[in-house]
Amino acid sequence: MLIRKEKKRKILIFDDDLMTLEVISIIFSEKGYDVSVSETTYNLLEIVDEIKPDLIIMDNWIPDRGGVEATLLLKNSKKYSAIPVLFISANIDIEKLAGYSYANDYIQKPFDLDHFEQKVMFLLNI
Repeated sequence: MLIRKEKKRKILIFDDDLMTLEVISIIFSEKGYDVSVSETTYNLLEIVDEIKPDLIIMDNWIPDRGGVEATLLLKNSKKYSAIPVLFISANIDIEKLAGYSYANDYIQKPFDLDHFEQKVMFLLNI
């Protein structure tokens, strides 16, 4: 009998809030995802190229570029535009910011963990 091992889905999180990074990392690692993190968008394209994520979670208030500019850079690139981006922020204009940056979806901080997981699963087509 041939047993196929399913590939772990990779999630790359950009957020400068260490508590948020830790919480999200623990939750999704325990759910079986391969989680990588970055506290900055410095070398954004190099990080994405190295990790090859299936999903990017992008905070709005992140050093170097900021989430909107970083997401626009990804979405305007032929190489990276197909990677879904879930925009996260405590900003009250998160829906507008996510739309402006062409993010695939958004979630407001503080977030409900079940709702967050549902959005991740939807973006990963699980």
